[in-house]
Amino acid sequence: MNNSIILRSSIIFLLGFFFSVQFVSAQDKQERKVVQLSGIILNADSTDAVSGVNVYVPKKGRGTSSGRFGYFSMPVLEGDSVVFSFIGLKRQTFKVPDNVENDRISLILTMEVDEIALAEIEVMPYPTEEEFKQAVIAMNVVDPMSISRANMSPEMLLRWAESMPASGGENFRYFQQGQTLQNQDLYGPRPLRLLDPFAWGQFIRSIKRGDLKSK
Repeated sequence: MNNSIILRSSIIFLLGFFFSVQFVSAQDKQERKVVQLSGIILNADSTDAVSGVNVYVPKKGRGTSSGRFGYFSMPVLEGDSVVFSFIGLKRQTFKVPDNVENDRISLILTMEVDEIALAEIEVMPYPTEEEFKQAVIAMNVVDPMSISRANMSPEMLLRWAESMPASGGENFRYFQQGQTLQNQDLYGPRPLRLLDPFAWGQFIRSIKRGDLKSK
């Protein structure tokens, strides 16, 4: 009997202690006032605004970033630690006061460059400088004029001309020919090119120019 009474008393005591802790923590959360934190972020010289700076409260899921002119604004709670971070700049932390008279806080924050000094490394393709000089002297340099002459040869120019797309004038002439053929189809059959003297003239001139030679 006595053991059961002691067990019940212990359970009641633990429940009361648990609910009292929850009530105090909830009361503390309710008492923390929401504050609108805003400001401008500048570089170390205070001459240019820094855009894209991450402004966030760790482990709270609240954050924003500075705009084009370095301005930011976000709601925070009293006692929050706000972190400002950006690649190449030193991270800074701002602690919101516990008792804020107004519901707004304005900041002008300057961020310094995070410089990292690295040791000097000399990269060489050869074990010694003397071997490198000998390899450079022994190199066979191609004559640039020979490359230019090969690229400007008639065969190469003709190959490039064949692979190039049609120009604006050629496309216009092709379109005009198609329009002419469509108009002819509206009023009668197309003329027979074998009986066209102009077509024969063009054919003879093309033979004289050598357009029909095998490539």
